[in-house]
Amino acid sequence: MPSKTSRLMLTTLLCLPSTGNTTTLHRCEAADGSLTFTTLSCANNERLLLQEVRPYSPGSTVALIPEARHEEISGMNIRKREMAVVGRTQDKCGDLIDARQKREAIINQRIIAGMSQQDVESALGKPDKISIRNSATTYRYDLKRGRSAQVNFDEKGCVTGKLKSRTAKSPR
Repeated sequence: MPSKTSRLMLTTLLCLPSTGNTTTLHRCEAADGSLTFTTLSCANNERLLLQEVRPYSPGSTVALIPEARHEEISGMNIRKREMAVVGRTQDKCGDLIDARQKREAIINQRIIAGMSQQDVESALGKPDKISIRNSATTYRYDLKRGRSAQVNFDEKGCVTGKLKSRTAKSPR
């Protein structure tokens, strides 16, 4: 009576996929150039070539394209090109401030020359009043205790100069 170990070994061997799944086909080439693949023999006037066929097994990898050669070929003349940055947004305000400065100003609710109208609204919110004269736009923010702030934009929609702050006069 076989032991448990030998039974387990036999069961494991029976479950393994067989590696000899190749099939040999006869490739029959006629005088006119037509090809026939068959497991039977070829006709008398056909040329016989044996061809091995390995069926695809899941989990296996087959290289469809040969690997590229990365070594430099001695006869090649390689020109170095300047790198192009694709997808970089150009600021309509002329890149007066960089992204880090702009981000810090928005977080600290400060207005810097070179910010766009969208940046100002991100920092301070929607304005209480918008005035447009010629091609210049002015945002007015009414703050607490009678104070107000005014931001001036040029024709491109960029902050010109600094934020102007006013205090309402007392009634005395």
